[in-house]
Amino acid sequence: MNIYFVFILGILIGSYLLDLIIETLNVRYAKIDVPSEFEGYYNKAQYKKSQEYLSENTRFGIITESIVTPLTLAFIIFGGFNLFDQVVRGFDLGSIASGLVFGGGLLLASQIISTPFSIYETFVIEEKYGFNKTTPKTFVLDILKGWLLVVLIGAPVLAAVLWFFEKIGPLAWLYCWIAVTIIQIILMFIAPVVIMPIFNKFIPLEDGELRKAIEAYARSQKFKMKGVFTMDGSKRSTKTNAFFTGFGGFRRIVLYDTLIEKHSVEELVSVLAHEMGHYKKKHILKTIVMSILTTGLMFYVLSLFINNRELFAAFKMQETSIYASLIFFGFLYTPIDMILSIFGSMFSRRHEYEADAYAIKTYAKPEAMILALKKLSTENLANLTPHPLKVFLSYSHPPVIERIRAIRKAMKKAPEFSLSNS
Repeated sequence: MNIYFVFILGILIGSYLLDLIIETLNVRYAKIDVPSEFEGYYNKAQYKKSQEYLSENTRFGIITESIVTPLTLAFIIFGGFNLFDQVVRGFDLGSIASGLVFGGGLLLASQIISTPFSIYETFVIEEKYGFNKTTPKTFVLDILKGWLLVVLIGAPVLAAVLWFFEKIGPLAWLYCWIAVTIIQIILMFIAPVVIMPIFNKFIPLEDGELRKAIEAYARSQKFKMKGVFTMDGSKRSTKTNAFFTGFGGFRRIVLYDTLIEKHSVEELVSVLAHEMGHYKKKHILKTIVMSILTTGLMFYVLSLFINNRELFAAFKMQETSIYASLIFFGFLYTPIDMILSIFGSMFSRRHEYEADAYAIKTYAKPEAMILALKKLSTENLANLTPHPLKVFLSYSHPPVIERIRAIRKAMKKAPEFSLSNS
């Protein structure tokens, strides 16, 4: 028995069973009664709706994985990768072009399989709970735009990686790491002005009380930015959000139009103060450094499995290739990626607490922050009581009730907050 095949089989089945257990525990852990912190914000009917939303999304996710996992296993067991590889090789395109066709073909197959699930999730589940604003036209255009980015960005990056591993030799992983890091940094700068506008419209926030309040707070924190913009989030969903993009003087504050409609000026500034806290506490920089380091680790480990014949035998491949090595390595890397993501989520949750603390310290309106968190949770039908194991494994943000508790604890330590909110 091929050891790689057994390992990959274990990964696929183990991941499926782990997700099944965690999601089942998460749904069962949900509390029937509205948590005391949210009494008056979540009425019983709305809270029940949030529980139904959680249950339906969980059930749909399990059904999706129950279909996709067996399909993936069947494709491996019956030599689907080898069959497609032989078709690609028949065109005699050369190693790099063949790699692009091989990777693009598998990505297209994945898109074909996932699209019906995305359609159901968007136009049935999200529609049922009042979130969906996506039209069929927008849905199709989003897919086409995504493929345009794959062609313009993904394909050249993949070609470069294939070329390095084919031409450079043992240090190819290092060249790949450097090249991909440079590309990632460039994309961070150009994304706000080149990539993101492909999908959404960004309009400067009109003059008024909100803009003045945001700019005054930004000045008080010596926070340089390009401007304050609204984004047409309502084009796709009624859900609310806000974020920062860009670096240095190119930073932009972006508010969903749906967020502005539902929150007061103080609540909105509190949310942005939180986002600003991520910059001031250097969370963004730390995240980028961590991403760069993990990318380097990934390329180094990948280099150990290039053209590994035993690994190729596990996928019933007749011939080895660098491009197929990249795909097969993805299966082997899953456990490492899971461990890294757990640690990443732990750091992210800690960063959220620190950003909350920064916001209430510098803006000094903790009640506005709490109210904003409550509204965001109720508007998005968030699960208020997730299972601790679910939080540990995958939550990038602490549960909202824990964030509110931390804010209230800070308020008790600093009585002056009560004066600022009176």
